[in-house]
Amino acid sequence: MQVKELKQDGLNHELEITVSANDIDKRVDNRLQEVGKTVKMAGFRPGKVPMAMLKKRYGKAIMGEVLELAVDETSKKALNDRKLTPALKPKIEVKSFDDGKDLVYTLAVEVLPEFKLADFKGAKLERPVAKPDAKSVDDALENIAKNNLSSVEVKTKRGAKEGDILVIDFHGRTADDNKAHEGMHAHGHHLTLGSGQFIPGFEEQLIGAKAGEKIEVKVTFPENYGAEELAGREAIFDVDVEQIREPSEPKIDDEFAKSLGLEDVAALKKAVEEQLQKELDSHSRMNLKKALLDFLDEAHDFEVPPGMLDMEFAHIIQQLELERQRSGQDKEVPEDEKAEYREIAARRIRLGLILSEIGNRNELTVGDADLQRAVISEAQKFPGQERAVFDYYAKNPQALESLRAPLFEEKVVDFILELADVTDKSVTPEELFAALEDEDEAKPSKPKKKAAAKKPAAKASADTKAKADKPKEQGAAAKKKAPAKKKAS
Repeated sequence: MQVKELKQDGLNHELEITVSANDIDKRVDNRLQEVGKTVKMAGFRPGKVPMAMLKKRYGKAIMGEVLELAVDETSKKALNDRKLTPALKPKIEVKSFDDGKDLVYTLAVEVLPEFKLADFKGAKLERPVAKPDAKSVDDALENIAKNNLSSVEVKTKRGAKEGDILVIDFHGRTADDNKAHEGMHAHGHHLTLGSGQFIPGFEEQLIGAKAGEKIEVKVTFPENYGAEELAGREAIFDVDVEQIREPSEPKIDDEFAKSLGLEDVAALKKAVEEQLQKELDSHSRMNLKKALLDFLDEAHDFEVPPGMLDMEFAHIIQQLELERQRSGQDKEVPEDEKAEYREIAARRIRLGLILSEIGNRNELTVGDADLQRAVISEAQKFPGQERAVFDYYAKNPQALESLRAPLFEEKVVDFILELADVTDKSVTPEELFAALEDEDEAKPSKPKKKAAAKKPAAKASADTKAKADKPKEQGAAAKKKAPAKKKAS
């Protein structure tokens, strides 16, 4: 094998690699001998077919295999010999390859930069820490109570209004044939007026109804209604109003705590306080990690591979365009902002290379047990659908591997923090949350080139995560409401 360097421009290299015809012939013969051990040909036993006949029958197919293997092996050797680590998959172009001739091809590759790691041992970092105050705990308890509303019966003889919960029996029939259909009746159903649970026009006709009254409700099923036999047809429902109930926020006491599966109100407060502390600790970690990444970014200055930069920049712009589209803005990202986001892309790649180098030098790895814990953590985000999440990762190795990179990053961050000089600083919860919010909103008027990447970087990361979480929440809400709509027939 002969290797000639055609071009070197920064991190871009172009090599011309020649594999001799003699080497190719040997590779072809070796492969044909392997094939000849099992191939069946009339008049010959397996392993006894003459090489000339094998070459005539299988030569062209074997040449294709040999080309692929020869290029793969020789290109790796050429890169290893020159200690070049590809940043992206090399581009191969075959210049010459034929029976009895040398294989000649070019290899264009963008390599990872070489850089000296800054000394991070003893790096001085500050971690803001906070504890939940009494008001935070009380506010959280009030929110829990609002999300667990009960109801009380209205004793006065007033008419029903929007927001009331009616306990009703109803029996329905299609108007044109006076025929009852499956799903058109129920007993003791709790219907919140104004909730939109039932088909349009149903709930509105119960406004003003009183307990003990019988109401005839006339509606028309939507044209796109799920049950084809009812779609677009008029229907009549005989509704008996058994009770009118008002939503009632529960009293935060021992009984309420027990309804949530806890011993008493003291245990409930303790659980709430622990959850709030967990959230505050998470934000402390985010602040500390941000300070560490800023330190690493400022301590290193090297060229990032242009191809990687282009890909990361395109990914950021694609995310931004989707977010802008969802929020009703013009999809196109303004040109004057693109330079800023290109700096964000460069920062992300630079930090990724730094963390990777630290992890590799210190032999940090992500094991199967780490991946298993990550899958369990993902499954816990979808109560009731855990099995589906486990099956998804079991059947999609690529999805499973996508969990490896963030796990590796966190391992490296933990490793660095163990060696850094970290000082805790007590702050209020408001100050802790404000620290990241200020980072999101800050836009210095005359930033240094690298500093420009830092402040928007936190914003891009936080915005992306927030947007990514929203669809999951919306999907879950839709599923919860779906059964109620079916009962509305």
